[in-house]
Amino acid sequence: MAGGNLLQLRKFVAPEFVFGLGAADLAGRYAHNLGAHRVLLVTDPGLEAHGYPQRVRRDLAAQGLSSIDFHAVSTNPRDTEVMAGAEIYRQEGCEAIVAVGGGSPMDCAKAVGIVCTNRRHVLDFEGVDKVDKPGPPLICIPTTAGSSADVSQFAIITDTARKVKIAIVSKTMVPDASLVDPALTASMSPELTACTGLDALTHAIEAYVSNASSPISDLHALEAVRQIGRNLPRAFDNPGDLEARGGMMLGSLLAGLAFSNAILGAVHAMAHSLGGLKDLPHGQCNAILLDHVMDFNYAAAPERFDDVGRALGADLPGTAPAGERKALVLAAVRRLKERLGIDLRLRDLGVSAADLPRLAGFALADPCLATNPRPAGPSELEAIYAQAL
Repeated sequence: MAGGNLLQLRKFVAPEFVFGLGAADLAGRYAHNLGAHRVLLVTDPGLEAHGYPQRVRRDLAAQGLSSIDFHAVSTNPRDTEVMAGAEIYRQEGCEAIVAVGGGSPMDCAKAVGIVCTNRRHVLDFEGVDKVDKPGPPLICIPTTAGSSADVSQFAIITDTARKVKIAIVSKTMVPDASLVDPALTASMSPELTACTGLDALTHAIEAYVSNASSPISDLHALEAVRQIGRNLPRAFDNPGDLEARGGMMLGSLLAGLAFSNAILGAVHAMAHSLGGLKDLPHGQCNAILLDHVMDFNYAAAPERFDDVGRALGADLPGTAPAGERKALVLAAVRRLKERLGIDLRLRDLGVSAADLPRLAGFALADPCLATNPRPAGPSELEAIYAQAL
């Protein structure tokens, strides 16, 4: 059962993190304290328009550190990009990595690090606990409130040959420090705010109902649901509302701490498959699939899903039949999606019925499926994809 016994053996890993306005300006101090002199700066070139990479470069220079840019990172970071970044790291004699951006630069930076220290191809690390040596010092500065890659032990990389996203899961992937500055998310568009926010909500919900959850991860997951439900519409409506942005960053951080330790479920397994095959944005895939997977999973953990519904503001009478409570929980999630303008279906993204067997096959092999609260085979996964089609 999700949550387990209070005395059941569980581990919990988390990086050092600094939260609040101005946190991003500590990159140089942290890199210096970690013993670096030359840093690989992994970032998204689109962020240059907002001045975030320049700000970090200046801070590194103020501490006497030089930096080498690597910004050849796709929305879904590819194995080829990781290997190119690792080669630049080695050629330039770098000693640490600073990642600035959303989940894509941060996942790429994590993967670059382990490739460099282990001198193996990034695809060799697919799966759980396959990384022998941790990467070099890594500092993450997130600019979106959703991926939580800055605090998690996950890295998601696209295998370009197979057209599938692989999950690398290892405590060696946990960054040394995360510098969480809510002001850096104010430049996100409403659409990106919605998709990344629903990604964070999916992290929180899947961690809470995971069959590997614990009382410690539960605290983080449920509060993340509350923070996201309260702040996501505000941040969507008013991008400059720093209180709402702060609430979303807190929700994303808490969700990351929860799922990094309780792992995830079928939403992520299926979204990884979709994103790999069709090169789709991860948050968008999660947003489309979330309520359909919750519908499938509800019977396996009804009390837990009821907690999620209440955290999102649903009025769930304790005496109501399970079917009625389930409908109210799903309605709360669907109202939030509608409020954020998320009304796409998979067919709108180029997915057809002919794709479903292949998508289900890749999802079945994803490690996130192992902690889904309800077992799901190929036919069940195909049926969920079909509902979202």
